[in-house]
Amino acid sequence: MSAEHPSLCGILPVNKKAGISSFSLVSLLRKKSKIEKIGHAGTLDPFATGVMVLLIGKLYTRLSDRFLTEDKQYSATLSLGTVTDTYDSDGQILSTSDLVPTQTELEKALLSFQGECLQIPPMFSAKKINGKKLYELARKGVTVEREPVRVKLKTELLSYEYPKVKLLVDCSKGTYIRTLAHDLGEMLGCGAHLSHLERTRSGTFLLEECVSTDSLEDPAFDYRPYLRKCV
Repeated sequence: MSAEHPSLCGILPVNKKAGISSFSLVSLLRKKSKIEKIGHAGTLDPFATGVMVLLIGKLYTRLSDRFLTEDKQYSATLSLGTVTDTYDSDGQILSTSDLVPTQTELEKALLSFQGECLQIPPMFSAKKINGKKLYELARKGVTVEREPVRVKLKTELLSYEYPKVKLLVDCSKGTYIRTLAHDLGEMLGCGAHLSHLERTRSGTFLLEECVSTDSLEDPAFDYRPYLRKCV
């Protein structure tokens, strides 16, 4: 890797596309910038899209804790009537239900997902317990006790046409939208999973300000004009 020339370093908001891992974006930028030290302000699951804040160079990776603690906003689509082991559309179906909640029942249930809430991290997550990532245990069929985490939520119902529920969610660090979907489904009695997720904001970084993944994958694309230098 080359020396960290200031013109190559900074904060780069990227719109991650579906079907790739967060780490693959980091790897892509390492190849493009020739800089080893690249961090982020929060990963996204492979099926999810939207804002990922990438921090290029030592000066900026040192700021990761500041950015990781900032609130985020998501556009989320839930599918009622089907429960999966991962709480999202990538998982195996565990159960189905023919129960169709009314919009009034849905709106009432969503009142429980406003303000401070306790949320249990899903087994299929990168959270560590006793030094082991939960998803590694989950893939072996092992389920362990997880302590509830206090999060802050502001949840707005955008539309409901069974089985699809579309929400706009503003939330604090450490919130799992997959868990919100699962817990809402349990409260409604029909089950649910997360079928689509787009991060529309990470801190002050907005989706419309992001560089596309396709642009980064273009060998001729120069990312430097899109770097933020604020520290």
